[in-house]
Amino acid sequence: MSNNNQTLSLFRSLIQSKRFDEGTLRILDSVLISRDVKSMLDVRKSLVEFMRRESVSVIREVVEKSVEEKLLVVEFFVKAFVLIGDYESCLALRYEALVMRELNSVSDQELHVSYEEWFTFAEHALENRFFAIARKACEKALGCFQMDDMLKTKDTDTLGEQTEAIRKINRLKDIAMVRAASQSGICFIFFCPLSLHLDHDFRYLWLSSRVKRHIDA
Repeated sequence: MSNNNQTLSLFRSLIQSKRFDEGTLRILDSVLISRDVKSMLDVRKSLVEFMRRESVSVIREVVEKSVEEKLLVVEFFVKAFVLIGDYESCLALRYEALVMRELNSVSDQELHVSYEEWFTFAEHALENRFFAIARKACEKALGCFQMDDMLKTKDTDTLGEQTEAIRKINRLKDIAMVRAASQSGICFIFFCPLSLHLDHDFRYLWLSSRVKRHIDA
């Protein structure tokens, strides 16, 4: 067995042993950079299938864990999916993490999701052609602004910054809506990780975006 294959086997073993740390990510990185183009593409494909399968299994296991533990697991898989180039899975899990934090921020303000985080996520979703998801994220970003609080704001600079931020978010939302409307097609192959907190509307939007994106590719 070659060193490359040994390293790949080691990575798979670490994932199945629930070693979700930086050391495991470094091993994954070494698996990908030590190969020629053809073998790297083959390995990436097998890793996408493996990591999607493992992420679903692991998320099922941590549903009853604390929010902090779930976020750490999701963060690990987000980083792993970035390394193997599976941006679809990465975005899906990033959204789940944001929603999880949002739902639990009532009792823990440290989990608060800022409009900047939602806006950044919307930009990344748009870049990867998940237009309906980008629109949803823009709506989440807009929801971070309380109109009553804005009207009470006496600081002109702060009010101006908030107004400009809302303008940028609305502009991105409009772009996402236009591009989403131009998509069409049907596909029955998709991946959506087991949800920790996703609502029905978002699950529908995600699958719809995945279907249309596949056809347009």
